[in-house]
Amino acid sequence: MNIYASSSNRSHAGSSFKLVAVVLLLALSIITMSPSAWSQDNMASSSNASAEGGSASSAGMQAAAGFSTLLYLPLKAAFAISGGIVGGLAYAFSGGNEQAAKSIWTTSLYGTYILTPDHLQGNRPIRFLGVADSNDAPAQ
Repeated sequence: MNIYASSSNRSHAGSSFKLVAVVLLLALSIITMSPSAWSQDNMASSSNASAEGGSASSAGMQAAAGFSTLLYLPLKAAFAISGGIVGGLAYAFSGGNEQAAKSIWTTSLYGTYILTPDHLQGNRPIRFLGVADSNDAPAQ
C-alpha cells in the first residue's frame, strides 16, 4: 500500500477546493460592487443616456470605480478592523470611558467604503476617516 500517494491526492484536493473558494469569493465581490451597471434601463431615450449612465464614458467611469474599489476597500477594511480593536482596547484601559473608545471608532469605522463614479468625478468626497454625526457630538 502506498501511503504517500494517497496523502498527495488529499493535499491536491484541498488546494483545489481553496482555489475554487477564492475564485467564488472574488466573483461574488465583483458582482456586488457593480450592481448599478446592471440596473440600467435599456429602453431609456438617448437624451437620458448620459444622465442615466448609459454612455460609453459612464461605463468607463463605473469600471474605473470598480477597479478603484478593489484597491481601496481592503485598505479601508483593514483600517476599520484595526480601529475597532484599538477602540476596544481604549475602552478597556480607560476604565470603561465610552467617549474615548467612541472617538476612535467614529474615526476608523465610519467613512467611504465603496468608491462610485461620483467620487471619482469629485461630486462626492472620499472620506477615509469617518466624521461624527452632528447628533452624536457632545454638547459644549
